[in-house]
Amino acid sequence: MNTMKNSIQKVRNIGISAHIDSGKTTLTERILFFTKRIHAIHDVKGKDGVGATMDSMELEKERGITIASAATYCEWLNHEINIIDTPGHVDFTIEVERSLRVLDGAILILCAVGGVQSQSITVDQQMKRYKIPCVAFINKCDRSGANPFRVTEQLKEKLGHNALIMQIPIGLEADLEGIVDLVTMKAVYFDGTHGDVVRVEEIPGHLLPGAKERREELIDVASLFSDTLTEAVLEEKEVTTDMIISAVRRGTLAREITPVFIGSAYKNKGVQPLLDAVVNYLPCPSEVENTALDLNNNEAPVTLSCESKKPVVALAFKLEDGQYGQLTYIRVYQGSLSKGDTIVNVRNGRKTKVGRLARMHADQMEDIDTIPAGYIGALFGIDCASGDTFVGPGLNLTMTSMFVPDPVISLAIVPKDNKSQMNMSKALNRFSKEDPTFRTYVDDETNETIIEGMGELHLEVYVERMRREYTAEVTTGNPRVAYRETITQKAEFDYIHKKQTGGSGQYGRVAGYMEPVPEEHFVFESKIVGGKIPTQFIASCEKGFRQSIHKGPKMEFPVTGIKVVINDGASHSVDSSEMAFIAAARGAFREGYLRSKPVILEPIMKVDVETPAEFQGAVMGLLNQRRGMIVGSQEEGPSCVVEARVPLAEMFGFSTILRSSTQGKAQFTMEPGIYKQVPHSIAEELAKKAAEDKKILSK
Repeated sequence: MNTMKNSIQKVRNIGISAHIDSGKTTLTERILFFTKRIHAIHDVKGKDGVGATMDSMELEKERGITIASAATYCEWLNHEINIIDTPGHVDFTIEVERSLRVLDGAILILCAVGGVQSQSITVDQQMKRYKIPCVAFINKCDRSGANPFRVTEQLKEKLGHNALIMQIPIGLEADLEGIVDLVTMKAVYFDGTHGDVVRVEEIPGHLLPGAKERREELIDVASLFSDTLTEAVLEEKEVTTDMIISAVRRGTLAREITPVFIGSAYKNKGVQPLLDAVVNYLPCPSEVENTALDLNNNEAPVTLSCESKKPVVALAFKLEDGQYGQLTYIRVYQGSLSKGDTIVNVRNGRKTKVGRLARMHADQMEDIDTIPAGYIGALFGIDCASGDTFVGPGLNLTMTSMFVPDPVISLAIVPKDNKSQMNMSKALNRFSKEDPTFRTYVDDETNETIIEGMGELHLEVYVERMRREYTAEVTTGNPRVAYRETITQKAEFDYIHKKQTGGSGQYGRVAGYMEPVPEEHFVFESKIVGGKIPTQFIASCEKGFRQSIHKGPKMEFPVTGIKVVINDGASHSVDSSEMAFIAAARGAFREGYLRSKPVILEPIMKVDVETPAEFQGAVMGLLNQRRGMIVGSQEEGPSCVVEARVPLAEMFGFSTILRSSTQGKAQFTMEPGIYKQVPHSIAEELAKKAAEDKKILSK
């Protein structure tokens, strides 16, 4: 299949996102099965050792979690659907961000028992950020305690969605038989060993009154988005299914309605109607407005169009190291990309000729000749970074960049021998190119290699991948927290730097004050009048101050939340130079800083623990021991969710302790919150430890 044979109206680019363990990968697996892309079903936590198709990495199969988003495509009702299965763990947030960036619509999966969980809220905020229309699928309706109606209420209350029930279940929990489709008013059952035979019947008598009532509600809400439907209701004409579908579609695309579907992916119930819904209610690429920024016209937004005749604009949103070199996943927004075309990377202006194009299905691929606008494909052997924009010659547009959060945790890693050292640097090079939230640097003082990331699991997975994919044996130090320091009061400084040796000396005087600005990172302001410091040296002063904030004088952590104002100074006609003023600024910083009562800040995490109600007390106790502040707890059916703010430093090894004190039944998620001052006793411990480390180094 070399050409993309469908018109753009028949394309859907969708993502599947949800809280951990709500069944994203299982659902994708079933979708692939029902659209005949795969011919056998494997479970995620499978006893058969095959693992889900989309989790192609060894590690993913072992842990039964998704780490990297996988892309695939399938066909349904003559439509082509590109699917990206995204990870749920917050440590891999960037994978979700970069996938949403290039999708047009999404399926938000919710668990019929757990409902709207902490991560569902995070994912929902990400969808808001990129204005992505979505349909909701309430999964796991076969589990005991399933209550899709309660979950729909939560969608309205917690996420503020206008949730619209499109189906009601026939039986629940172990008795889940099928669903009632409220649009066509028919009962749908799923027969055959894998539920691949869809049987449509009349609605069972005992469900009819309820179904009629729910359908009235459905039409009520939908009629706001369609005059024809309103007219039909008022004049008591027949309401056709097409009228309802087009009204709901209009509401969904405007993000004013979230249609809700139900089923159980594991038990193969309700997947086919969900696929119909993707085709019926989610947008095709031309219905979504995409904008780029024009670099020639100080970043004025330009609306892109899906016409294939226009010059090409495409975004590289994900990189992978395949067996044939770098594989770049790309989404084309305008024009089309063909073999032999010349494209320009906007970030560095490099021109490249397109060699080989492919489309992906998890880790297999097919060669193609052209990727038209609105499609997702892959390029080979092109050197670029994640988030680069490619354009046709003559354009200078860039797609807006993704939101990349700062790392909160770091680890020191030490290779075992020389061979590991080489392989390790290869691996680090590749990982930091693929994943913008994973960073690495060498500490000048200890000469250790430090890796930074979004959480313990995040770094653990990369260290494990080094061992497996690069045979780099490394040992890891204890995880370190990204502490910061800041000042708490205003202080003045007045510093003279002078050095007189043979030849020209160095002279510079810098005076002014510094004060705390909690919201900002670093602000520099010059109030010098009358040329006391010549204009060309003001930049040097700023440079000196900026160099100083990388390592604070108190404990050598990066400094944040500080404003430096210079208002006086002096220079010498011969001895003043850029170097002299940089040195003067650094001296001035040290002098003022130590007078302004510096304190240490630590990252505080938002932690959500989900636990059976009987362990609620134990969980709260564990969080309190870890200097946690409990913000609230909600009971949801048999389980309860405890929300807390806990310092990251106290969260190491929490998962093991949590498991052992709740018989393995509780799970937790955490994400970066804010920075707060470290208590006095802890600050003293940190100082003691720093002094010891110094001693060891000086030996």
